Amino acid sequence: QVPLVESGGGLVQPGGSLRLSCVASGFFFGIYGMGWYRQAPGKQRELVAKITSSGSTTNYADSVKGRFTISRDNAKNTIYLQMNSLKPEDTAVYYCNKDVPWVSWGQGTQVTVSS
Repeated sequence: QVPLVESGGGLVQPGGSLRLSCVASGFFFGIYGMGWYRQAPGKQRELVAKITSSGSTTNYADSVKGRFTISRDNAKNTIYLQMNSLKPEDTAVYYCNKDVPWVSWGQGTQVTVSS
């Protein structure tokens, strides 16, 4: 059973929006903080946004602050990433994972921002 399955990526024009989803399984989702990460070609994976177990606190990388919103639905073992005002530099494969120690990474979902 794959513990993390990401979806919702695609090709979008600059200024557009996407909503990513990540469904988790195999661990007690509701007691862990979760995060969205991204990896662009030739770059290291970076943390984009994180959310506490209850969803009461969120944090964002400076590069996405004010444009991205992370949320979660503990009843559905799912986290979301609403991405607005997308820029070409947001192009990457997006992954989710729990607070360290991480579980196995999923396949991610490709986000491409291009005109």
